[in-house]
Amino acid sequence: MNLRDLHYLVALAEHRHFGRAAEASFVSQPTLSTQIKKLEEELGVALVERTPRKVLLTETGREIARRARGVLSEIDEIKAIAQRTRDPESGTLRLGIFPTLGPYLLPHLVPLVRKHFPRLELLLVEEKTEQVVKMLREGALDVGVLALPLHEDSLHAEFLFEEPFVLAVPDDHPLAHKRTRLKLDDLADASLLLLEDGHCMRDQALEVCQLAGAGERSGFRATSLETLRQMVAANVGITLLPTLAIKPPMSRTDNVHLIEFSGHAPSRRIALVWRKSSSLGVFLERFGDVIRSLPPELLQPNLSEAKPAKRAAP
Repeated sequence: MNLRDLHYLVALAEHRHFGRAAEASFVSQPTLSTQIKKLEEELGVALVERTPRKVLLTETGREIARRARGVLSEIDEIKAIAQRTRDPESGTLRLGIFPTLGPYLLPHLVPLVRKHFPRLELLLVEEKTEQVVKMLREGALDVGVLALPLHEDSLHAEFLFEEPFVLAVPDDHPLAHKRTRLKLDDLADASLLLLEDGHCMRDQALEVCQLAGAGERSGFRATSLETLRQMVAANVGITLLPTLAIKPPMSRTDNVHLIEFSGHAPSRRIALVWRKSSSLGVFLERFGDVIRSLPPELLQPNLSEAKPAKRAAP
């Protein structure tokens, strides 16, 4: 048994197809198939059920693949320890981030990382929270930027910042002219456009709706914040947007009026998350400090200072 064969088994467990697993492992399909067969012969058990259309792992195969992931993760940790000992600020950092934050935070974060850690290779993975947590747990990611709370005993979370929400309404909506700042009570009985299941921001928006006595608009769930923004522009309804999503380089959208909340606005709390067993803990604390050094105004709506210029009459 060798580490290469364990890599092949894990790839087969993930792709459930010899061709795709071989491609992901950068070997030919016959090579991967032969090595899996040799592993089965060495262990004396069947690991794979071969069917005409797909590959299924046996119960034993699934358990061995699960343990193989742990072994390979530990090997990566050993390599990381050696690399960080030689040069703590070089090497590769695999960072996961969820879709309603990534496109809006990364344009501000990546230049900072390049400035503070010029020799660090930052590999970015955008997935929903559940998948990022899974990849962290299995060692496929080194660190994640996720919304709190998290309920995962194997992960350590360092609070980074709190990001307020603003309300997005069409220009002719009654709330657009009622006041410059909203109270949660102003949303009582309103119906908000929300994201589909699986997005953590859906859960956060539902909490706001519950506090305000609002509900969800039935018959529509968006796949992204940008879809929500365009639905507001199309006069379909109103929604919540996180502050970073309304900051440059994001441009203002025609027929979308943004309104701040008064007092302590509804918000989401963002944290840097990594495995408690990770050898990168000390470095990741420094990495978190870099994120915290983002300009404070990025997390303040300041809508009164960001009104678009009036267009000249034709």
